[in-house]
Amino acid sequence: MARIGFIGLGNMGGPMAVNLVKAGHEVLGFDLAAPVLKAAEESGVKPASHASQAVKDAEIVITMLPQGKHVLTAWTDILQSVAQGTLVIDCSTIDVESSRKAHEMAKAAGCLSLDAPVSGGTGGASAGTLTFMAGGSGGAFAKAKPVLEAMGKKIVHCGEAGAGQAAKICNNMILGISMVGVCEAFVLAEKLGLSHQALFDVASTSSGQCWSINTYCPVPGPVPTSPANNDYKPGFAAALMLKDLKLSQEAALASGASTPLGAEAAQLYALFDKLGNGGRDFSAIIEMFREKM
Repeated sequence: MARIGFIGLGNMGGPMAVNLVKAGHEVLGFDLAAPVLKAAEESGVKPASHASQAVKDAEIVITMLPQGKHVLTAWTDILQSVAQGTLVIDCSTIDVESSRKAHEMAKAAGCLSLDAPVSGGTGGASAGTLTFMAGGSGGAFAKAKPVLEAMGKKIVHCGEAGAGQAAKICNNMILGISMVGVCEAFVLAEKLGLSHQALFDVASTSSGQCWSINTYCPVPGPVPTSPANNDYKPGFAAALMLKDLKLSQEAALASGASTPLGAEAAQLYALFDKLGNGGRDFSAIIEMFREKM
């Protein structure tokens, strides 16, 4: 079992660190928010007073932070405190450029590195069923895989440095676009007098089927486990979807890719967030389509 330093113990990082403890690893954790650190401690994570203490003597370090600037700041601190050969994994969802900079920093410090953003939301983090999209060398991936398997059910090596972030951005652009389409279809069905269940029974088993319908249906009833049945309490908050869509559009601009539907989805989620819905589940955007826009 490994000695692991874990930086960032929020809604995603906290349960991920706890699953590492359950798998038998020794986990030293740090978070700037004292209540979050306390909650992790109660579940078996050993608390550290600062990031450098959490990573001292660690064989593997994992970060789960909000933005690229936070990751680069944390890695600057971490890489001064770890031994050469330490594997540093970033599970945050950040821009590809910042991710590649972090890899360069790790290489300069003589460390292995991996960008490994996740899909599966808070439910997947708690259940240990996340999907990891990893970018980095084959050696780094091989060393990381057993640890990632303690937190997820599918671990995919997407390519070299930054490839994991690229895969995450593309995947979530698809998700944002598909949820908008599904929500529009259910609102149209309501206007036409078609029941939610009837549309679900047809679309979930025919050419309209997708994850946004079959697993995460945005109306109450057809999929009992979807947030629509719990007043849209977030599994994946609208503000986080907006963040990912913005990342996709920044990447599209930088690479010269044409993503008109991604751009439109980003604008719609920006409006939804501006209306005060950032803390609700991203599927709650259906309510905005029911209003006159």
